[in-house]
Amino acid sequence: MTIAVGQKVPDAKFMKAGEAGPEAVQAADFFAGKRVALFSVPGAFTPTCSAKHLPGYVEKAADLKAKGIDEIACTAVNDAFVMGAWGKAAGSADVIMLGDGNGEFASALGLTMDGSGFGLGQRGQRFSMVVNDGVVEQLNVEGPGEFKVSSAEHMLEQL
Repeated sequence: MTIAVGQKVPDAKFMKAGEAGPEAVQAADFFAGKRVALFSVPGAFTPTCSAKHLPGYVEKAADLKAKGIDEIACTAVNDAFVMGAWGKAAGSADVIMLGDGNGEFASALGLTMDGSGFGLGQRGQRFSMVVNDGVVEQLNVEGPGEFKVSSAEHMLEQL
């Protein structure tokens, strides 16, 4: 079952690249008491994700924060090392890179996809959501191969 607006996000564990190595981040703690713009990509360093998705949130970070967003986070079914490297290569300090290496968060949301045809295995779908104190306020799930409703621009229009 796919998560819906008004539901609490599952308390899965993310991994984040830290100075001393991977750091565990519990979803319940991360989303508590703040309004978070979260977007998910099928994979770090992949074409649409690197050319449009992450750059859009980097470019619009100040605009999102001006509309009441406290944190901006990107997640993918990649490990913390890959997410950290992608964040350094293409991101900014305004976007927190959260690795969902085992796909626990994507699976618990009901937002997985099979990328086996491209050698990617099980991945998270492309989506965005606004999470307010752990509860989904907005949810934008892309159709297969699309990039429209999960963009930073679309989220800004909704805010």
